[in-house]
Amino acid sequence: MPSKSQPAGKLISFEGSEGSGKSTQIARLAAHLQEIGREVVATREPGGTEIGEQIRNIIVHNSKGDEMCPETELLLFTAARAQVVREVIAPALARGAVVLTDRYLDSSTVYQGIARNLAPGPVSEINRFAVGEIMPHLTLVIDVPTEVSLSRIRQRATDLPDRMERENISFYTKVREGYLLLAKQWPERVVVLDGTLSPDALDKKIWTEVQMRLE
Repeated sequence: MPSKSQPAGKLISFEGSEGSGKSTQIARLAAHLQEIGREVVATREPGGTEIGEQIRNIIVHNSKGDEMCPETELLLFTAARAQVVREVIAPALARGAVVLTDRYLDSSTVYQGIARNLAPGPVSEINRFAVGEIMPHLTLVIDVPTEVSLSRIRQRATDLPDRMERENISFYTKVREGYLLLAKQWPERVVVLDGTLSPDALDKKIWTEVQMRLE
């Protein structure tokens, strides 16, 4: 338990479709938290550790990536998650830091469970095995219409888009619906925010939500 002089660690996860603007808002939130004297640790999934980044490369850029089955994808994502939890997130929380993660276990629930049609039971069990007791105190879903998500992906895509950038509109429609469903199931943890707002307006709403949790 943290001492009276040591603030409690908080885990805040950012979720949403590709192109929803998570990275921009994570950087803004980190700045707000640092201004009030909190230690901030930012990480991402898959990645955040040397092992996790190597797994990320397999998932995103492997030349045979299009042949990857959903079960393999799920296990790779959760393997990277297990590593970052134990190497980065848990130690940071123990010393009272605020951890901001670009995706966490909800991504597997939505992307592999819902969008790739894997059975929810095994997905949930594997997720829990990977994270142990480390659950987010707050999950911010930045929601954008599927058409907006795809447009943003195309704008940022290189000549060689990665596996996730090559997915079709049906896949991303399922992703969006999956996140909205999670928000209904876990309203005390999952907050949906309008990703079509200006970055400044969205920043203000996020900071309001986070301040309530910090208190």
